[in-house]
Amino acid sequence: MKSDWEKLIEGGIFELLQRVVLTDIKPPVFHQMMKKKGKELNDAGLNSLKGDLEGVSGDLLGKFNSYLREKEYAPTEKKILRAAHYLATNWEFQIIYHMSSFIYGIEKTKETLENEIEDHCDLIGVQKISSGKKFFGFVDLCGQLRFQQRWAHAARIPETSVLGHLLVVAILSYLCSVEFGGCRKRVYNIFFTGLFHDLPEALTRDIIAPVKRAVTGLVRIIKDYEKIQLEEKLLPLLPSSWHEELLYFIEDEFENKIVVDREVIFRLRSQFIGFTDYN
Repeated sequence: MKSDWEKLIEGGIFELLQRVVLTDIKPPVFHQMMKKKGKELNDAGLNSLKGDLEGVSGDLLGKFNSYLREKEYAPTEKKILRAAHYLATNWEFQIIYHMSSFIYGIEKTKETLENEIEDHCDLIGVQKISSGKKFFGFVDLCGQLRFQQRWAHAARIPETSVLGHLLVVAILSYLCSVEFGGCRKRVYNIFFTGLFHDLPEALTRDIIAPVKRAVTGLVRIIKDYEKIQLEEKLLPLLPSSWHEELLYFIEDEFENKIVVDREVIFRLRSQFIGFTDYN
């Protein structure tokens, strides 16, 4: 089953926007509502966001419309995202279940989630994550960023989790890359760099920029420690064929860089190549 990365990225953004409009509905309730009143809910979401999306480049509004209203549009990507929603819901549910197994109706919720995940077991990612082994460990580490607060010792309104910050950065990076005409691979690289750039904080916690800059050499020390932690604890959870790309997303994430013959080349902003040279 081959997926389109750009449609997968866009689909994730569309489904987030849809849920923002429909407020904080419990996932099981949301899925039931979509089964029975999907068209009406989709229409409401599109109408609510139309004014905000009309001026966005890349025909984002048209794609949003197709994604919600056309059954044959991006079917593989929709299935992957549906599976991802259920896996994420189940990850959070397990935290609640172990402390609240006595709550009325919780066994029914557990059974429903397990059945939904089983319906997506033809996806290799679902099989790997459901096995509870290495892939699950990587997802679990990512999920822990949901509970880590950005700038935990400074007043920040609204409070922002590291995971939420990563998603906002990834979406804004995607919108900017589309706005300035990035090719499909560039859009992919920019989005996933945004999504993973603070992943090492799952191992080191958030060290805010003023603290890093307050002590000479501290930034380099932190980076060296992060690299050791990545190599020892995070990369072993993923196939070796993924390591190179993940490190490209995580390391030197604020630098302008290109890949030539699998070698990462850095260029200062004042010397940066023309936009189309490596688009």
